[in-house]
Amino acid sequence: MQIILTGPNDAPLFDNLHEDVFDAPPQPELLQSYLADPRLHMAVAVVDRQIVGTISGMHYHHPDKPPQMWINELGVAEPFRRRGIATALVRSLSEHARTLACTEIWVVADPTDMAEGFYTSLGWERTGERLAMFTGSLDTP
Repeated sequence: MQIILTGPNDAPLFDNLHEDVFDAPPQPELLQSYLADPRLHMAVAVVDRQIVGTISGMHYHHPDKPPQMWINELGVAEPFRRRGIATALVRSLSEHARTLACTEIWVVADPTDMAEGFYTSLGWERTGERLAMFTGSLDTP
């Protein structure tokens, strides 16, 4: 397994992507835009030249807080789970976050036993009790 922190020239890596990594196939223009954005970060796990896992994050700051890394998505294709790939991906993004002077890395996850077990195995602390997500369409005023 190889972990690669992707950059603007890495779109060709995604030509050999396990179908179970993303919710849908990446759209080339969206992929290129993502990879070119300096605040968006993605590491991929490659096995036999195929991407079998990804982690995406965004580093940001507020006027009252130092930079932080937010994990947006973490996914490993079903046949490759429980092999340490997710752990390696989180560690890779964490190390990258340190180079960006981030003082914290965090994720919001469904409070399942799997998420609880995984993140606590990394030494992370659960800081919330519930998860609620709200969305608003921007298509209409």
